[in-house]
Amino acid sequence: MKGPLFYSKILLFGEYGIIKDSKGLSIPYNFYNGALKLEGKDAPEAKKSNGNLKRFVTFLETLQQEQPELVTFDLDTLRDHVEEGMYFDSTIPQGYGVGSSGALVAAIYDRYANNKITVLENLTREKLLQLKKIFGQMESFFHGKSSGLDPLNSYLSIPILINSQDNIETTGIPSQSTTGKGAVFLLDSGIVGETAPMVSIFMESLKEQGFRDMFKKEFAQYTDACVENFLHGDFKSLFSNTKKLSKVVLSHFKPMIPEQFHSVWQKGIDTNDYYLKLCGSGGGGYILGFTEDIDRAKESLQGHKLEVVYQF
Repeated sequence: MKGPLFYSKILLFGEYGIIKDSKGLSIPYNFYNGALKLEGKDAPEAKKSNGNLKRFVTFLETLQQEQPELVTFDLDTLRDHVEEGMYFDSTIPQGYGVGSSGALVAAIYDRYANNKITVLENLTREKLLQLKKIFGQMESFFHGKSSGLDPLNSYLSIPILINSQDNIETTGIPSQSTTGKGAVFLLDSGIVGETAPMVSIFMESLKEQGFRDMFKKEFAQYTDACVENFLHGDFKSLFSNTKKLSKVVLSHFKPMIPEQFHSVWQKGIDTNDYYLKLCGSGGGGYILGFTEDIDRAKESLQGHKLEVVYQF
């Protein structure tokens, strides 16, 4: 048995903002993927994953009992497969903000959900929201509170535009140019991030009026502008707004940025070689970078690991 592949995702814009109804744009990232498997189940990693799946199955049993109208699963088959040693074989790094739990949730739903909504049907807004709701409940096992977007992106494998919490749609993005100098890249912080503590720092900050004002007037506005610029291929405005966003994040989201990257972050703003922003909840994992000249950014970030995810 080997299930289909489910890919990682990158939230280009909208981290934290989508919790509070600003825009977001999420794209599949095919460099990493995972699949449900039985072969190789005796390897230590496979056994660890299988242990996690056992706990997840217990969680899904409760979810089905409490919300049968939301989703039901073929739990007997799922339990049998997990007892046989099934595990999630994944190259997606955990705690890096690229959706490792999202891919697992998508794989389980795809294989074991009853009456599942499929990618092949007409994906109305209602269906997308229903999927997002199901995935949010399923993924809450891993994060405490989940928007459901990561699994949705992994399941559909198409870019998703978030207009607000109850308004999402699939979208097209400008096609890549492999010869283009402009690029979006991932910068490896070398530290594993934890989502839950970062989100709780954010929720605490929101209790302060000053933070709320900054969030609405600056963070959400620049984020919305970046989404629009990117979708319309207006890269000149994109870099101008990404720079503003990068400054706001460095000033107001410091706890989410690993300390040794504060100066690297500032250097990008000062030199215009690149602009950094959070990838996911921050606290470690990947940092997302935008540059008008990838060679210049690589030179400027010598000694750091860069992965180009999109070129234009």
